[in-house]
Amino acid sequence: METTSRVGAEDVPGTVTAEGAPTARRTVDGYLAATFPWYGLDEAFTGPRRLMQVGTTADGTVQHGSIGHGDEPSVRAEAGAEKQRFAVVVSMASSPVRRSGDGTGVLDATTVSSAAWLAGSGLLSCTWPPQLDHALRDDWLDQQTETAFELADDLEGPAWSVLSLPVDGVPVPFHYRESEFGWVLAGSARGGVHIGAYGRGMSAYGLGFSVIDDITTYA
Repeated sequence: METTSRVGAEDVPGTVTAEGAPTARRTVDGYLAATFPWYGLDEAFTGPRRLMQVGTTADGTVQHGSIGHGDEPSVRAEAGAEKQRFAVVVSMASSPVRRSGDGTGVLDATTVSSAAWLAGSGLLSCTWPPQLDHALRDDWLDQQTETAFELADDLEGPAWSVLSLPVDGVPVPFHYRESEFGWVLAGSARGGVHIGAYGRGMSAYGLGFSVIDDITTYA
């Protein structure tokens, strides 16, 4: 999987870019450009929802993106971060091995393992052991990121269990694992979409996923 650029939703809504377009609108446009459906938690979740970011390939094709639910994730070592309750849902287009847009290389296939990797790295991005010195965080993050990659590449291994959760009302098996930092899961939905998710403070066992009918309502 090759992701070369991101459109972030962490910009301040309503600010204006050099091109004159509001950043919030540009963020929504990134989601609207996707050729696959977006998933979020189903209607049982009544808390706040937000757009986070999309990832694109070298030719500008939207390949994946994240929707946040609950509190906005922050580094766990920060004051109050351990009390956060959030879940982030990652939607990823399923695709085979293919030539890159510029014809100079080959892009890997995107699979459930790819969604698990995105979810695992997403959880790491908002994690920092409180006993860890600031100067060592980069080394720790590199090490943990490599571990997350290896775990995502072995979904049938002992680190993962199987958890059945509803997707559009239909039970779907997900690969699931917990750590001291939170939980990660990954599975596949209809329409050629892989779903990854990560969270902390919210139990994964009671979650359900559904297609987002109008992504603009999340902006």
